[in-house]
Amino acid sequence: MANDLVPVPPPVEAVPVEPRDARWRFLRDVVVFEAKLALNNLHNFFQIPLTLAVAVFDVVIKGKTEGERFYKLVEVGRTIDDAIDIYSIVAHRERPMNTDYTVDAVIAKMEGVIKREYEKGGTAASVKAAVDKAIDQMQAKTEPHAARAADAMKAAADKMSEHMQNMGQGPDPGSKPESNPGGDAR
Repeated sequence: MANDLVPVPPPVEAVPVEPRDARWRFLRDVVVFEAKLALNNLHNFFQIPLTLAVAVFDVVIKGKTEGERFYKLVEVGRTIDDAIDIYSIVAHRERPMNTDYTVDAVIAKMEGVIKREYEKGGTAASVKAAVDKAIDQMQAKTEPHAARAADAMKAAADKMSEHMQNMGQGPDPGSKPESNPGGDAR
């Protein structure tokens, strides 16, 4: 099937890096990450309109199963994403994902709220109120973490601002100007 198109490479093992080589490893990782990100964005640039067009085609001209061509294209897209493997440079830093806040989990929660309200014969207003309540609950759960994240972002912004101000100050006013050995005025 689609997975036969591109062979899946074995997982990347973390290679011990000598401290003197760490800078070059970092620079390599930046270049590789940015190249993969650009390649994935190019893939998405084509995949978005293509999947929409195929979905419309599948609605208009039914295949053997509903959405047959659309799902086939999505499988090919997943295979391409797997081959690009954007985040491979941090694979050795894997951490458990909080599955409560993935895009799919949030969508499932919203769908569940809407479906329950619909089954109860709810109106648009009651559906809206139920969705608002679900969003409020999610925000309440993340509020303590949001405050810490906001504090960290503010501290980083302050540090960057301070660094930028220090860069723009120029040489020390008490320092002696550089001599011009050629004697020509610039």
